[in-house]
Amino acid sequence: MGVAKILGIETEYGIAGGPDSDPTLASSLIVNAYAQHGQSRVTWDFVDESPDNDARGYYADGAFAPIIETHLANTVLTNAARLYVDHAHPEYSSPECRTPREAVLYDQAGEEIMRRAQRVANQTLDDDHAIRLYKNNSDGKGNSYGTHENYLLSREVEFSDVVRAMVPHFVSRAVITGAGKVGYETDVSRGTPFQISARAEFFEEVVGLETTLKRPIINTRDEPHADAERYRRLHVINGDANMSPRATWVKLGATAILLSVLEDQGAGVFPSPPARPVAAIRSFGADPTLRAVVETQDGQRWSALDYQDALYAIAQRHVERVGAPDVAADEEVNALLAEWSDLLDGVRHHPDRVAQRVDWVAKWRVVEGYRERYGLDPNDVRLRAIDLQYHDIRPEKSLAARVGLEPLWNDDEINEAVFRAPRTTRAYFRGECVRRFPEELVSANWDSLVFDVGAGPLRRVPMMDPVRGTEELTGALFAQNPSAASLIEALNG
Repeated sequence: MGVAKILGIETEYGIAGGPDSDPTLASSLIVNAYAQHGQSRVTWDFVDESPDNDARGYYADGAFAPIIETHLANTVLTNAARLYVDHAHPEYSSPECRTPREAVLYDQAGEEIMRRAQRVANQTLDDDHAIRLYKNNSDGKGNSYGTHENYLLSREVEFSDVVRAMVPHFVSRAVITGAGKVGYETDVSRGTPFQISARAEFFEEVVGLETTLKRPIINTRDEPHADAERYRRLHVINGDANMSPRATWVKLGATAILLSVLEDQGAGVFPSPPARPVAAIRSFGADPTLRAVVETQDGQRWSALDYQDALYAIAQRHVERVGAPDVAADEEVNALLAEWSDLLDGVRHHPDRVAQRVDWVAKWRVVEGYRERYGLDPNDVRLRAIDLQYHDIRPEKSLAARVGLEPLWNDDEINEAVFRAPRTTRAYFRGECVRRFPEELVSANWDSLVFDVGAGPLRRVPMMDPVRGTEELTGALFAQNPSAASLIEALNG
């Protein structure tokens, strides 16, 4: 049995406007506006950051670790998420979640946090300099930014097996999880009027440490934010930013179940990877007909749907045999499998039936409808504007908000998640400390908290196990210890 698939999403938001149209300044205004509006006063602690650790145990020629920008706005929220400026984008990193469905909730809470931050920031700006935020993956000028997924994985799994097992999934899953894209931004997709993936054309390597240049399908960053002898964190950078909650759910859930299969059965049960994985992810991502085929390492010719069908069958057999309690309860796992299967059937035979769940289908319908109505060329710039408007996070402007995307959570649940952390992981302990003790909590990160209780040195509280620190395990501690000092004393006792 594998480890609990604790998971979450980091989303860099596209940004426009602001003073002097400076994206870094505008991003800082967004983060600081939310923090200064009373939502957080706790800063991020960089002491445990190690983005240069490579899962392969060595550096490949030309590989560069991500740069940590410690001088930019960076805060921890009461829902245990991190809100900060990453390069020239505001980024929301969700708290650790126990199930894929819960992870969708906190991803949507991030959208609401960004909407609130945008409103507060724009109160200080005139209309000409108002900041606009987009949950998308590129600026239309060749610059791409990420929506990164994270999954807890047993350290016993060899990284080479992660690559062997997961490449087939990552190159093909855009058929149901792609956000869609009008046009192209790189030479590799030149002439393509519509792609099913917004991100695929930007990938250049199969395996690597980078996240902003020479992007790899499998990222090798070995930074578990947990006990490194027991856990590894699979940092996935190849996914699109989904507006559809259902697509996000399947994106996370299918990946988590397949990782459970990998831990239980090894890499040998997975289909043969493409002979040229980078060409495959680009080819599949650029083809809304879903007919593109690539050669596999064992000499077959497979489409993206062929890969997804095979992977779904592997996941279904695994769940029927042993379940997937490390992913979620049986009810959610079975619902995930049903949704995965239904989306595959829909994009293959009845795209209109899944248009309220698959982003690229929803976007393509809007774009094609507008193009046909006005007799536009497929490369007309107005169609790119529609693409961008699909991802606008303002409800009154967003096309995604108008196409009837099926929800997974209601507004009340999302609004509660804006302020309250998940109860089922260590995020609960972090979030409660931020909420209850903002004056005494000096800083926080994923695996520790630093307190100043007024006497003696600063106190660091480690949280090296993501499945501990839950409400069940620590709720009574907060009830019995109303101050940070007494909480620290109880923890040390």
